[in-house]
Amino acid sequence: MNFIIAVIITFSLTVFLTPLVKRLAYKIGATDLPNKRKIHAELMPRLGGLAIFISFIVGVIIFNPDSRFEWPIIIGAILVTGIGIIDDKYQLSARYKFIVQTIAALIVVLGGVEMTYINLPFGYMLDFGQLSIPITVIWIVGITNAINLIDGLDGLAAGVSTIALITIAGLALALGDIFVALVSFLLIGSTLGFLVFNFYPAKIFMGDTGALFLGYMIGVLSVLGFKNATLFSLIVPIAILGVPILDTFFAIVRRVVHKKPLYAPDKMHLHHCLLNLGFGHRQTVILIYSMSALFSVAAIIFNQSTMWGSTITFFLMILLIELVVELTGLVSSNYRPILNFIYRKK
Repeated sequence: MNFIIAVIITFSLTVFLTPLVKRLAYKIGATDLPNKRKIHAELMPRLGGLAIFISFIVGVIIFNPDSRFEWPIIIGAILVTGIGIIDDKYQLSARYKFIVQTIAALIVVLGGVEMTYINLPFGYMLDFGQLSIPITVIWIVGITNAINLIDGLDGLAAGVSTIALITIAGLALALGDIFVALVSFLLIGSTLGFLVFNFYPAKIFMGDTGALFLGYMIGVLSVLGFKNATLFSLIVPIAILGVPILDTFFAIVRRVVHKKPLYAPDKMHLHHCLLNLGFGHRQTVILIYSMSALFSVAAIIFNQSTMWGSTITFFLMILLIELVVELTGLVSSNYRPILNFIYRKK
């Protein structure tokens, strides 16, 4: 019952705060100008993630989740949200955002949020040792940027984040992890409340304020929920975040192949490709929601299945990924060298 109340409270707070944040964004000039890379055609307020963040913090104060990880997570969240607010106003260099993201990740890692080992089949164990800190930091920073990169259409990042958070919350409840479940439900209410104003046609964007905050929180919660996991259950957080991870992976490969900086913007993300295939804005968002939901179902199966069940699900996921790659590869000749790069034997 507390979880339902948590969702209702943060949802209501976000619905109340978002119009206020919208006015603030216009007042301070935190707006997004249309250009050839953007989908929208008129000036749009950014900074919407501030409503998500404030609602979440108020929810934490009200429900006071009892965990030694609480304060390191909140301090890191304040840092990434702060740099997001500054970026929404002044358009910072990616270098500065990366530095702050790394510091935030280090804070939670030093606070005890860390992947230390994996239980392998047949009784073996892979201990990360001294690599556990850099592996965890890379994961959190990577997921933070994955959510940020997918934030290209109305309601896309908020919806994909909500699907991921619902899955994390459900699996956390199954594992008896009340802290991860409660924090996830607080975030679910906040993102759903924001979707009231952000789903197509959007009245406000979450901006880097929201995308970095949600990415950071999902990265941290996925580590907390599945650290010290088995080999197959390690795939669970990867499966939950399959769509943003794939989109980020192909963005990196695309920029390496075309010899561009890793943070260079382009219009070849998954949502751009689906739009180019002829899908409408709303159809594209719902289609990516569906893909995210499929990956989340795969994650749940991984968590509940036997070794054979997990193996079958793993290969079905590989098949789904292959279909997505080939689909996007058909959209533009720009993808052909990337497909050749990945599948050299083809």
